Amino acid sequence: MSQKPDKKNSTKTCLITGASKRIGACTAKKFHDAGFNVIVHYNNSAQEAKALVSKFNTIRNDSALALQADLTNKKQVQALAEAALAGFKRLDVLVNNASSFYPTAIGECTHAQWDELIDSNLRAAFFLTQQLAPELSKQGGAVVNIVDTHADKPLQGFPIYSIAKAGLKAMTKSMAKELAPQVRVNGISPGAILWPPSLEDTSSPAIVTEREKILSEIPLRKLGDPQNIADAVFFLANSANYITGQTVRVDGGRYLV
Repeated sequence: MSQKPDKKNSTKTCLITGASKRIGACTAKKFHDAGFNVIVHYNNSAQEAKALVSKFNTIRNDSALALQADLTNKKQVQALAEAALAGFKRLDVLVNNASSFYPTAIGECTHAQWDELIDSNLRAAFFLTQQLAPELSKQGGAVVNIVDTHADKPLQGFPIYSIAKAGLKAMTKSMAKELAPQVRVNGISPGAILWPPSLEDTSSPAIVTEREKILSEIPLRKLGDPQNIADAVFFLANSANYITGQTVRVDGGRYLV
């Protein structure tokens, strides 16, 4: 773990797990643009995380730091929470965004796959929330969990991942009760936001057909954007003062089909 700022700070602070790229990085930028100090957690993407933090600190000195932790390691999860609290001496928002995602075919699932997918998507989020709850309560803060549309509609071939995200959605409701009234806990359920690597090659007619099929199942007839998720996270964390225990779908209406 590495950290730089350690002075007491009156500026609101947000910790985002898995924030080195994609949705996590976009969310970090949203909070930083709004004047928050930002803690960027990463596991293997050190280069991306440090570049993002450097950019933030160029804009506003000592306003961001990067912390490394493997969220499948219990001791590192605990250390992450401790380092996050030490970094800016306060925490107002926790965004549980980090996630492992890969298929696990029934009949071939292993205990190691179960542990990795459950730990990264659910267990770490729970124990980070639990450990940071006293500080979040002190600040009247908020937790936002990045769930998934597949928490409600399991993705075939991805049973463990779907189970983990369903657990995270249940955790959102449970922790909203446990931490009320001081802390609000909500979730975001993204739909199709970014094309997976398997659907990026538009030179393939088969891939183009598959992409068209996916878009036809979305009432708004377009893919979402990481900014859509970042905006929704920021709203739930900062403006939704009478909303807790909810998981908001940001899916272009796909759930209606």
